[in-house]
Amino acid sequence: MNKFFEYPKFDLNGEMVLTRRDGEFKDMLMNITVYKMKAGDIREFRLSDEELAILLVEGDVTFKWDDNQVRAKRESFISEGPSSLHVAKGVLVTIEANDESEILVQSTDNNKDFASKFYSPADCEDIIAGEGLCNNKAVRIVRTVFDLNNAPYSNMVLGEVIAEQGGWSSYIPHHHPQPEVYYYRFERPEGFGACFIGDYAFKVSDRSFAAIPGGQTHPQVAAPGYPMYYVWMIRHFVDNPWTDRVDDERYVWLTKD
Repeated sequence: MNKFFEYPKFDLNGEMVLTRRDGEFKDMLMNITVYKMKAGDIREFRLSDEELAILLVEGDVTFKWDDNQVRAKRESFISEGPSSLHVAKGVLVTIEANDESEILVQSTDNNKDFASKFYSPADCEDIIAGEGLCNNKAVRIVRTVFDLNNAPYSNMVLGEVIAEQGGWSSYIPHHHPQPEVYYYRFERPEGFGACFIGDYAFKVSDRSFAAIPGGQTHPQVAAPGYPMYYVWMIRHFVDNPWTDRVDDERYVWLTKD
């Protein structure tokens, strides 16, 4: 069977690779890496032919780019919104950790030049999805950092979802042609859930990730007592960007009154 799910680990340098465009999950068409940083650590990023997005998952860091500098703090990825910097190819970004922190870096090929954009929590509205569906068993918070609507120059989509404890997300089951990656976190390390990709099921644990091929449905569920956070990242296709989900027709009846 195809490999859809992984449980990676940080290396001695605090780097945890999720996907590579030329690696095991090359069909995701994105480079995605998570970095663990200690207070005082500095990391620099500049890609000659790829756009780049850096998301603060948790901690306290200072973003530096061009002549700009922004300090961002995030104690809880469940209750606090994201801070993220999105830049075009060739832009130098420096991340300085003011405390122990975790950042996620997403990139893909893009020859377009565009203005750098810093997204604060105020720019990423919490949208409540699933209200009233199946006795509210699929209520979740969706935070979109950028997509085709506010970043039409980008080849990527970046957002977050908070699944309520004991509840479902990405529900009803849906799919889309474009590949998608989920990166999961729980505030308690023993937290868990389940991910269903097509006909396969996987246990979700803290810092696991799913590599979802285009065309596969991918509903999720969180264990009672453990709200589940995940970053969702999509790669647009040329002349076929991601715009919305395609509901599995077998489950559409659940949305009817």
